[in-house]
Amino acid sequence: MSETPITLAHVQDAADRLDGAAHRTPVLRSSLLDALTGSEVHLKAENFQRVGAFKFRGAYNALAQLPAEQLARGVAAYSSGNHAQAVALAARELGTTALLVMPEDAPPTKLAATAAYGAEIVTYDRYTESREEIGAKLAAERGLTVIPPYDYAPTMAGQGTVALELLEQAEGLEALLIPVGGGGLAAGCATVAAALAPQMSVVGVEPAAGDDTARSLREGARVSIPVPRTIADGQGATTPGELTFAVNRRLLAGVETVGEDEIRAAMRFAFEVLKIVLEPSGATALAALLSGRVRLPRRTGVVLSGGNIGLDRFAEVMADAPALPLP
Repeated sequence: MSETPITLAHVQDAADRLDGAAHRTPVLRSSLLDALTGSEVHLKAENFQRVGAFKFRGAYNALAQLPAEQLARGVAAYSSGNHAQAVALAARELGTTALLVMPEDAPPTKLAATAAYGAEIVTYDRYTESREEIGAKLAAERGLTVIPPYDYAPTMAGQGTVALELLEQAEGLEALLIPVGGGGLAAGCATVAAALAPQMSVVGVEPAAGDDTARSLREGARVSIPVPRTIADGQGATTPGELTFAVNRRLLAGVETVGEDEIRAAMRFAFEVLKIVLEPSGATALAALLSGRVRLPRRTGVVLSGGNIGLDRFAEVMADAPALPLP
């Protein structure tokens, strides 16, 4: 297995395909956040991306590269929600159809949004069934192309455009904190950092209940864990991707984990101080920053990876969210 499934050139090509299709998301600043952390913090707000998460970048890049005949037959994907929405919207934009395999307990807002983009949805039990097996079987029966959520070079390259933009928007970053699920966002961004900002350490962040990448890095090989029971549903991978792990074990400075209350506290801080809404998975890198788990340099980048959470679920999560002591 090659340890370089993507290069900077692949990410730059993805940026060209995404020009005019994806949003160039803003970088947010907060003087209070700087004071709390002792670092100049630059927040890459992918919660403002199309479909509300970074996933649109990878999905669109992958679909846009399919040959016309293959694209016309339709695509399939499996996802807890954000990749599903991204594939559904990209398929609609590119004039084809999408079939999405989603867990039956996926957030209702993510199920509804995926359907609203025109996709067909097949649900499964994430604790007893394999989404990969279901997706592969349906794709084979219908002649569809499977678009994996992370372990696929075009997806990884599309996600890497997050870092490509951030480095243009904020010069001199010395660290970058990135949520890690299957590892595609981290691998894409770490590839960009290695080529354009080798002085910048890239640190992944996982929920403590879903620490498959952290464990795998300690073991030096991919390990599997039970399906994580965490509020961070977008980081529910049970094992790192084969391609993504090959990159991340080589390029990441490490992976930190955060607890459920730390994620809640970060979401509350984002809402009350930054005036934005983050889903739990979108807040884990911010949680690592606020918890002090990472030694911060003078200038730090943080990826806020998504904001897809419904009002009822947000209120439920925030009901017992601890408040951070403010200066």
